[in-house]
Amino acid sequence: MNDDTTTLPDDAPEQSGTEDAAPRRTAVVAEDESLIRMDIVETLTEAGFEVLAAVGDGESAVEKTRELRPDVVVMDVKMPQTDGVTAAAKIGEENLAPVVMLTAFSQTELVERARDAGAMAYVVKPFTPADLLPAVEIAISRYQQIVQLESEIADLGERFETRKRVDRAKGLLQTNMGLSEPEAFRWIQKTSMDRRLTMREVADAVVDQLGGQSKE
Repeated sequence: MNDDTTTLPDDAPEQSGTEDAAPRRTAVVAEDESLIRMDIVETLTEAGFEVLAAVGDGESAVEKTRELRPDVVVMDVKMPQTDGVTAAAKIGEENLAPVVMLTAFSQTELVERARDAGAMAYVVKPFTPADLLPAVEIAISRYQQIVQLESEIADLGERFETRKRVDRAKGLLQTNMGLSEPEAFRWIQKTSMDRRLTMREVADAVVDQLGGQSKE
């Protein structure tokens, strides 16, 4: 085995045999520095994730994500063969999984490119589990929101506009009602179902009603 692949720990906690045990969430890790890669695997495993693959380059990350369909991908921005930004763009184009990017302080331009490529969250090196795990949860939550929105809308241009309006509405709900981002999305989603409206229509109503208040 070469240095670009990490052997996953044999002592990772195993699933309970009980029927009501929740399935473990899964992850793919891509980081070319082996020590950091092992730290990420350990952090995710201790948090209850099953790390399906740990690789050292972007191309392998895309291949493993395509093959294994994990719940989240944690990936470094700068890697050999295919960098993390390009890999994140491929993963995003195929709608395979949410991506958390790892970056250094000096890589602001790469962070912006990663965001444009579809990365859901990013973490600045050096980081601790307290930095990484919340970013993973944010990425998973945002991805689920996008999947829900896109299931409602077929037209790509309309999807993009709807995402912008829903993001604006979520921000207003967070500011005016003290909700977290996931709570704001669930409020929009529930109101949509209760009133038999699209989420775009609910978002538009929120922006119309609360947008003016935020400027006062």
